[in-house]
Amino acid sequence: MELRALRVFTEVIRQGGFSQAGKTVFLTQSAVSKAVRQLEDELGFALIDRSGHKPALTDAGRVAFRHAQTMLTQREDLLTELSELKGLKRGALRLGLPPIGSDILFAPIFAEYRTRHPDIEIQLVEHGSRRLEEMVLAGEVDLGASLLPVPEALDWQEVTREPLHVLIAEGHPLSRRPEIALEELKDMPLIFFDSGFALNPIILEGCREAGFEPTIAARSGQINFIVELVGAGLGVGFLPRLIADLRVRPGVVHVPVHSPAMNWHMAWVWRRGGYLSFAAKAWLDLAREVTMKASTSPAHGSDTHP
Repeated sequence: MELRALRVFTEVIRQGGFSQAGKTVFLTQSAVSKAVRQLEDELGFALIDRSGHKPALTDAGRVAFRHAQTMLTQREDLLTELSELKGLKRGALRLGLPPIGSDILFAPIFAEYRTRHPDIEIQLVEHGSRRLEEMVLAGEVDLGASLLPVPEALDWQEVTREPLHVLIAEGHPLSRRPEIALEELKDMPLIFFDSGFALNPIILEGCREAGFEPTIAARSGQINFIVELVGAGLGVGFLPRLIADLRVRPGVVHVPVHSPAMNWHMAWVWRRGGYLSFAAKAWLDLAREVTMKASTSPAHGSDTHP
């Protein structure tokens, strides 16, 4: 059984189709289909149900997919650990960053890391938190920045915890409040982030705890566009305080939300029990230094989850 075939098979499921998987593994759609067929023939089971709009796993496929993920991540661990046994502290650090807040939180770390470890190449990918968690578990990135809570299969190290603020057009009666109770927004349309952003469930759960189901007027993955939509009167949005302080434009204000559960709790995550490379450990050490320096309250006290 070839690991290459397992990689192709897993990408078909992750990407939701044969042609999409082909773009990820740099193969034609027919080559992807052939690789999966050969794997099915070798195992003696149909792994993918092709009858629907999107390929779905059969019962045998679910078993194969679980083991394939483990085998692929173990291969990455093997290659990395053998490389470091040779004393090679070069190589690459694969980081997954979310679109929200990375420029503010992580850009200062990059320059210092480059100074300390000039031979490490940093490879970046950008996705929403939930997709980054999947990539960490699959061994596609070494570390990802995600919002807590995270699955039990991940370990984490805290970056920051920030309350969410409401973005609201200046001139609205609520904009002059020192604080807004979430239930006061029940009749107002909300502007959410794109699906896959971990802020959405936090906002949605907060609304439900406040006793209402939100009306979603629009979705976007771009902070600036969300701010502009708020300024145009389409609805209200939400941002962590740290980001709102720097990104809100004239005509839009941000007001704290009276909801203790609505926090933006960012952490670096990695596979629980997985092998951490020299480069990844060095990044976490530096990130911990930065977090400790920036810490100004007891809430930031314990920054590592065992």
